[in-house]
Amino acid sequence: MSTSEIAELRRTIGQLRQCVGALRSRYGDASAVRRLANDVERLDIDTADLDGTPLAVPAQAKSAERVQVPDTPYDPALWHGADDEGVGGYKRDQR
Repeated sequence: MSTSEIAELRRTIGQLRQCVGALRSRYGDASAVRRLANDVERLDIDTADLDGTPLAVPAQAKSAERVQVPDTPYDPALWHGADDEGVGGYKRDQR
């Protein structure tokens, strides 16, 4: 493919992405909308493969903040009086 064909394809994929965004606003997170969004991403990936250039990292992935979770045990007082979900409150007598 020529550079102009790739540019036109990328422009068209951008328009498709906008249309899918409008559909998501109207229909929410319907499975058909998710499939369409997945198809647009697949087109973008395949275009990058044809062009030989890596895809840009999506904006939401760039702004994702990592949260450090410590390996140390939590303070048992934090769980005082809480029931274990699914067990049915087997420690009710210890309050």
